[in-house]
Amino acid sequence: MTSSETSSSSPRVRVGIFPDALAPTAGDPDRLRATLRRIADVGVDHLCVGDHVSFFVGAGSDGLITAASLLSAQAELPVYVALYLLPLRHPVPVARQLATIAQLAPGRLTLGVGLGGEDPHELEICGVDPKTRGRRMDESLRILRGLGDGTVTFDGEFFSLADALIVPPPSPPVPLIVGGRSAAAVNRAAKLGDGWLGIWVSPRRYSMVRDQIAQQATDAGRDPNGFEHALNVWCGFGAAPESAREAVATRMQAFYQMPFEPFERYSPYGTPEQVAEFLSPYVDAGCSTFNVIPCADDVEEAIAAVGQVRKLLS
Repeated sequence: MTSSETSSSSPRVRVGIFPDALAPTAGDPDRLRATLRRIADVGVDHLCVGDHVSFFVGAGSDGLITAASLLSAQAELPVYVALYLLPLRHPVPVARQLATIAQLAPGRLTLGVGLGGEDPHELEICGVDPKTRGRRMDESLRILRGLGDGTVTFDGEFFSLADALIVPPPSPPVPLIVGGRSAAAVNRAAKLGDGWLGIWVSPRRYSMVRDQIAQQATDAGRDPNGFEHALNVWCGFGAAPESAREAVATRMQAFYQMPFEPFERYSPYGTPEQVAEFLSPYVDAGCSTFNVIPCADDVEEAIAAVGQVRKLLS
């Protein structure tokens, strides 16, 4: 299956936004609702949230709690968790959280899952050996998928369950999108996920991964036609390239504690038209969902820019 064949049958392009990248709204529900209303008004398709327990200097927020709060704050936009550090948690309580959210907002949650690893200390203080996080992820995904269908008995390296049951299961099921750039992550997306979530990859690499997932899923007896592939992307917005670059570079360096330059070729900046032009080849490569982390000098400018990117890509 080629990228051109898969992209021709892909659904329309969806563009989401990380509200917490805009301005602090904690403790101010009126400001949060106004921000979410503005996001919906410009035509953005969904909200995005991240997840960290204790990132570098102890920062973070719980992805599922944040998702639930955004879903309850408005009734229009779905929420995409991009992405949730599943290996840091026990999968049975996570299954209950998903079922609870699904009862409150059926069909409005997508769960992207990943390993983490930029800060190994984050895994260590949660009692997880960083070397085992991939195997823990595989077991967790098998358990989550099983609990969506009924009773699970499981005896693995990390988890042992007898007759585990979560009722009612999410209806419709919560899509499980697998993030990561390694060969193991690609295999995991093909065999245990409902799609792939990329970051910091070229359009050529994106197309290759999508084809690999399609082939591996088919070999495993799964139908990849329903998979939805996404991209997390940091974007800088501004009338001048210099100011747009400064906006995204400053934010990324502060967050990752690393220089911006290694990420620059994957992080578009400029006007909405320039950013959309940068992202367009990813659509051709099979990406149907963009989760935008917007960086700009002004909140209104950032929201309007993401809305314009969405219109241009659609």
